[in-house]
Amino acid sequence: MVNKFSITILFCLASFLFSFSQTKKSITTQKINKPITIDANLNEESWKNAETASDFVMFEPDNGKAIDNKKKTEVKILYDDEAIYVGALLYDDAPSKIMKEITERDDFGTTDAFGIFVNGYNDGQQDFRFFVTAAGGQLDCLATEQIGEDFSWNAIWESKVKITDFGWAVEMKIPYAALRFPSDAIQTWGLNFVREIKRDRQVYTWTHVDSKIGAVIQQAGILNGIENIKTPTRLFLIPYSSFYLSGSETQKTKGEFKGGLDVKYGINDAFTLDAILVPDFGQTKFDNVVLNLGPFEQQFNENRPFFTEGTDLFSKGNLLYSRRIGQTPDFYPVLENNEYIDKYPGAINLLNAMKISGRDKDGLGIGFLNAITEKTSAKVLNNDNASSREVIVSPLTNYNVTVFDQRFNQNSSVTFINTNVTRNGSFRDANVTGLLFDLNNKTNKYNISGGIKSSSINDIENTNGINASLYFGETSGKFRYSFGGDYISKDFDNNDLGINFRTNYYSVYNNANYRILNPNKTFNTFRINFNSYFEFYKPTNQIQSSNFNVNLNSTNKKNHYFGGGLNFNPFENYDYYEPRVANRYFVNPKNAGGFFYFSSNYNNKFALDINPYITHVINENRYEAGINISPRYRFSDKFSLVYSFDYFKQQNDIGFIDFENSDIIFARRDRDTYTNSITSKYSISSVMNFSLSVRHYWSLAENNQINTLNTDGSLTPNTTYTGNKNSNFSTWNLDLSYSWWFAPGSQMSILYRNNASTFEREINKNFNSNFSNLFEDNLNHVLSVSVRYFIDYNQAKNWIKKG
Repeated sequence: MVNKFSITILFCLASFLFSFSQTKKSITTQKINKPITIDANLNEESWKNAETASDFVMFEPDNGKAIDNKKKTEVKILYDDEAIYVGALLYDDAPSKIMKEITERDDFGTTDAFGIFVNGYNDGQQDFRFFVTAAGGQLDCLATEQIGEDFSWNAIWESKVKITDFGWAVEMKIPYAALRFPSDAIQTWGLNFVREIKRDRQVYTWTHVDSKIGAVIQQAGILNGIENIKTPTRLFLIPYSSFYLSGSETQKTKGEFKGGLDVKYGINDAFTLDAILVPDFGQTKFDNVVLNLGPFEQQFNENRPFFTEGTDLFSKGNLLYSRRIGQTPDFYPVLENNEYIDKYPGAINLLNAMKISGRDKDGLGIGFLNAITEKTSAKVLNNDNASSREVIVSPLTNYNVTVFDQRFNQNSSVTFINTNVTRNGSFRDANVTGLLFDLNNKTNKYNISGGIKSSSINDIENTNGINASLYFGETSGKFRYSFGGDYISKDFDNNDLGINFRTNYYSVYNNANYRILNPNKTFNTFRINFNSYFEFYKPTNQIQSSNFNVNLNSTNKKNHYFGGGLNFNPFENYDYYEPRVANRYFVNPKNAGGFFYFSSNYNNKFALDINPYITHVINENRYEAGINISPRYRFSDKFSLVYSFDYFKQQNDIGFIDFENSDIIFARRDRDTYTNSITSKYSISSVMNFSLSVRHYWSLAENNQINTLNTDGSLTPNTTYTGNKNSNFSTWNLDLSYSWWFAPGSQMSILYRNNASTFEREINKNFNSNFSNLFEDNLNHVLSVSVRYFIDYNQAKNWIKKG
């Protein structure tokens, strides 16, 4: 009762302190009775009588400057019972210079663009954004102040562009099924338009977005005039079928058919159900695997569409790492001395998944995600009698995330989130609950945010833990600052459905920065940051991580980006994780370093990125340094290629390698890592693309001196250890794909993929022999064809009627 009362008081106080008001531009639309043809001609009679939105203002770089009359922009909006229609005339005194690189969906590329931002609830919290490029490409995203723009969200809408003698023209049709709005008879929507002139690197908006204010969505204008509309039945079916042909030098070529169904259903005006039945993620992007010698697992990006589309609610509190769902099994069976595992499963099959998400007119967002993975076993063989047994390495498992997020006063929110993992049988179960807040004052000048999370693990030994955080910052103006702190107890554990590496510590951090809000004689943008961070191991109050940092980021008048920074750690750090044993630590000495980067203007056909960096351990012959060089060339509006080379060297790096009886064995080692990658695309049109992605990674770690870790965190030379723990790891990935969006929401994709990897203890520093060895009996080949067809219930119903 006390907790509920405290939350109510907090909410009421925040509502009083954090109100927001602003005079806004507005435009009134008209309803039409005659159809509009989406052809970018804007020659229907209805367009002539529509009100015009004009007088665009620069957002960046020179915030607040009125658009030049030679590049004036005029936008009109109409509506009917099915959709809103957007017509835009984008004037340009040099139409031949309009940039129009052809790209695949959701990729701006090097091109001019126009966009509309729609907030159906006019609550200053979430935009539905739709962009078209001068080459005819489509982009769409959900946008919030907390998450930014999420381009993994996709909607079905129509657009057409045309280059003219005065500039270019845009016509768009956005169905109500792609938007969210209340069921009120009279609608009032938040609205803004945006135009980017790429060759000048200038962005303009219809209603002025003041860059001195941290928030963008709250500064939108108003769309009036829409009345008596209804959201159509939002039921979309996406059946798919795939064929995979795979083989290798050691595996006979085999074929496999797969099929399944994605379902999207609008439960009401606000909430949507997404479900996948018999999912197929065989064509997702490959992972950039590295040689991991550290104490923590490598964290991978999520590339599966279901777990990336519209997941802003589920990302609250950083409690969800969706790669846990369907990952490599966590449980390794206990074996007898005469047993071994025949083949350990590389992944767990996902049986089905569903999510419900949305936000109502009162600002309440609800998210519910549930996924089930199948029971997975490994075969254990006996060396003595050739018998075998099946051992469960992952039981039938249910993963669940539930979120309630209440937004208020257009710029603040309070969130409840719960994640739960329930495994069948006597296996480990986990539950994590969080209460979060994100509050801004009425002028969006100050922000206070944070929360508390608790974990509960039901295993052989039950544990409970706490994670608390608090942050305060000034978020507007030229000078800004922030400070905060975190506390994580020893037993806090969200790793069953999240990811967290360190526990049992508290930390404090702060930032102060200065930026220019408008260009000066030298820079279009300039920002300098001062940061500090201290992390303390709770039982002893020893520093386990610390850093002072100053860095700057800038853009010059030719729109080249450059920056750099200096890092300094003046204290010894006590690393309680590298030894892999509880309550043991290794003392890392003081260090200092720096970095620099330069990125030339991508508008040029040839561009170059370069980023050297170094960190040196003070008073020791120990350092790490590297450089990334990435040239790119745009051969035409259809064809471009990017090459990237990264070299990273660690001299006398120190780290764990093994145990010897009760001793913890460390080594001084030299490590060299080379990464070469190529990405390229050829776009026949905005709906038909070829793409190539190649990556070769090679890392060597050669141990030079073996040491025993002492109880005081120092090292003593070890002359008795004879194990070979050198590492020589190579991996190769190649994806060549063809994608064709043959109808709205419907896609055919063909992918050829090959990959290989090798790991050995012998060090061979010859690049050519290592590279050739990678392909000896290791190369796997997969050719896949996938077809997805989008079925809109409303269109299907009309087909049936006509039939």
